[in-house]
Amino acid sequence: MNFGEGDDIDTITARGRDYPSVRQFNVFLENRLGAMMNVVRRFEATDVRIVSLTVVDSADCAIIRMVLSDPERALEIFKLAKMMVTESDLVVVKLPNSNQPLVEICKALLSAEISIHYAYPLLMGVGFEGSTALALHVSDHEMAVQTLQEKGFTIYTESDLKF
Repeated sequence: MNFGEGDDIDTITARGRDYPSVRQFNVFLENRLGAMMNVVRRFEATDVRIVSLTVVDSADCAIIRMVLSDPERALEIFKLAKMMVTESDLVVVKLPNSNQPLVEICKALLSAEISIHYAYPLLMGVGFEGSTALALHVSDHEMAVQTLQEKGFTIYTESDLKF
């Protein structure tokens, strides 16, 4: 397949977004007072919403993992601010309406021998019904999506995060 000039390739497909996933931005910061505020304030005057956030902290640096409602605009904001950012894919799964929704998700992934590297909740409801959801970084993204869907779980994509 040729990706040269004149090819009409949808950027979503070219970026590998043809399967259910949500982009996470990993922002690398010096571990100092006000560093996180500097990041979140970048979105204050925009309509880009912080959907989810978690911080991995160490003595010298911190990594802020963020899911944003408009990933393309968020990436532009990060680039303009000259922030060190990487992207990774997450599986975002709707929490089932049960007594132990996390147990159900873990059992489903364990049945396919998929490891959960880390997980964190979304800050606001997702989709049309405003459901609670869990963001998962897993050892095999495609297999996790397939397994969860086969077991009846709802998987969200980036388009479900638009507000």
